[in-house]
Amino acid sequence: MRFLVVALFFFISTNTLVAQEEVEIIEITEDKIPENIPFAIIEKVPVYPGCTGDDNGVLKQCMSENVSAFVNQNFNIKKAAKGLLPGTYKVFVSFKVDTKGKVTNIRSRAPTKKIEKEAIKVMKKLPRMIPGQQKGKNVGVLYSLPITFKLAK
Repeated sequence: MRFLVVALFFFISTNTLVAQEEVEIIEITEDKIPENIPFAIIEKVPVYPGCTGDDNGVLKQCMSENVSAFVNQNFNIKKAAKGLLPGTYKVFVSFKVDTKGKVTNIRSRAPTKKIEKEAIKVMKKLPRMIPGQQKGKNVGVLYSLPITFKLAK
């Protein structure tokens, strides 16, 4: 029994070491600023119209809330879910707020093409924002948004 426990521990620890995921490390120096920076680590986040303040945390929260509210108001569930069975559906959307504040590089991953197209259509309607900044320079900011909706019977 003790041998089995030791063997199991060895197997788990070996697999944990081998199964490490690759993590991209973004190094930001004075002379080298990446073109695109994730929303989570940007020095100064893009500012959604109507959001105010100097605190980056408050601006992040405001942006997240406004983007979510915009999607809730504009996502046409009936159109996207036509012909689908009742259940819960998830859509993963990513986009970039470019150096001019425009939403670009919109990508969507969903169970059906109809849902993907509807998510992209909604993201294209997002308003222009004040661009994010890193070291005082405008940079592209990568943003991801999960959308979940439930279809009733």
